[in-house]
Amino acid sequence: MAKTQDMTAVLKDMMGAFPVDTSALDDAFKNTAALNEKLAGVALEAAEKSSEISSVWTKDTLSKLADMSKAKAEPADYAKALTDFASAQAEVAAENMAAFAEVAKKVQSETVELMMSASKEATEEATAAVKKATADATAAAKKTAK
Repeated sequence: MAKTQDMTAVLKDMMGAFPVDTSALDDAFKNTAALNEKLAGVALEAAEKSSEISSVWTKDTLSKLADMSKAKAEPADYAKALTDFASAQAEVAAENMAAFAEVAKKVQSETVELMMSASKEATEEATAAVKKATADATAAAKKTAK
């Protein structure tokens, strides 16, 4: 009667002949976590600056509304106060929108820099991993051929 081959031993021998190096996965995880930390820092800084701009804008608007809502002696003074308020708001809106645009521009440039850096690092790591895997596979193939 024919004896069946022990597949567990065969698989164990095969897996031993082609070792898997998990350090590349560990490095990829660490690099991804570091990139995410940097991107989160950029986003949080932008949110903080945007919040500051909004807060100052709101305080300024409320202050001007308080001035505008004060009782006036003449009816024409109400129209002038409203006109002055609207004019000031248009000017402040333009300044604040420019400030928001600067924040967005900074976020965009920092994000592009981070992504370019990460891409360069990933390419270098992938090249090194492929070279190492090729060398390991070649060595394993030579070992099994003997």
